[in-house]
Amino acid sequence: MKTGRRIASIALSVGLAAMTLAGCGSKTESWTVTCPWAPSGVAAMVSQKAAAKSTEYSDSIILVADAVQGDAATVNTWVAGTAADDPELVFVGEGLLSITSILDPAKLQFTYDDFEYVENLYSSVFVMSASADLNINSIDELKAYMDGCDEISIAVNGATGSEAFLAASLVGAMGYGDKLKLTPYNSAAEAAQAVSRGETDFAVSHQSQILENYQQGGVTVVCAFDENDISEGEFAGVEGVGKYGYPYFRNRCFIMARAGADEKKVAELKELYGKILADEEVASWLRDTMLLEVDTMSEEQVLEHIENVQNIVNEYYDIVVH
Repeated sequence: MKTGRRIASIALSVGLAAMTLAGCGSKTESWTVTCPWAPSGVAAMVSQKAAAKSTEYSDSIILVADAVQGDAATVNTWVAGTAADDPELVFVGEGLLSITSILDPAKLQFTYDDFEYVENLYSSVFVMSASADLNINSIDELKAYMDGCDEISIAVNGATGSEAFLAASLVGAMGYGDKLKLTPYNSAAEAAQAVSRGETDFAVSHQSQILENYQQGGVTVVCAFDENDISEGEFAGVEGVGKYGYPYFRNRCFIMARAGADEKKVAELKELYGKILADEEVASWLRDTMLLEVDTMSEEQVLEHIENVQNIVNEYYDIVVH
């Protein structure tokens, strides 16, 4: 018995040693992914989900999600302090590249050329909600309401954020820009709550942020800022403004490396994110819990998105900033 145990112990030790030696040939890198928005926001939550999944799909890269309360200054600091070969990634979206770049370019100490595009993880379709007592459920009903009112009050996240420009572009394109009153809040979630409390008649928000109020009957959902109607989920059938010819864009946050990053490493990161997003658990979590869509994009599509938002900002600038 003792001899058998000794042989088994030796065999186990040899096996562990072999595994250790094999592991010495591979190097695992931790890549920190900075999300410079609200730490509890949509992008931060998606980044955390991706990081948790990274070890299942790569032996050489571990993603570490880092969310901070920040803004343009956070990205300025990141660009200034990150070298091309540093294992660092950062989220950058249309808020900075399309809106701040036009409204307050002095805030940005970087341009798109300071980044190496890796991937877009998701897209979020914004929706317009209305106080339930208005009983507005379609674009036609919205137009009828606007015809007869003196003021159109809409809650948005920040005075000049994505939601503000979407609200202005819809109301402006419908011909009622002179009636619009934008009411800014400190977060998208607060703006979504405002309409159900009767502080405003409408709100523009992510779907997930208005879902609970909708389920409780406090609001109706009037339209979606997308090309087509919403096809699934709680808001299936909600009209897309695009089919009426009104402008729209989705919310997207792009994962970026520092300009000059090794092409092979960028390709490896892109492949890893692709595997994570193809994971059925991740896809269903995005779809069913977060009300988001997996939305991998080419760099050409990213640049088209940035340009589309810039065009909307330029066209409706005077309605938002007055």
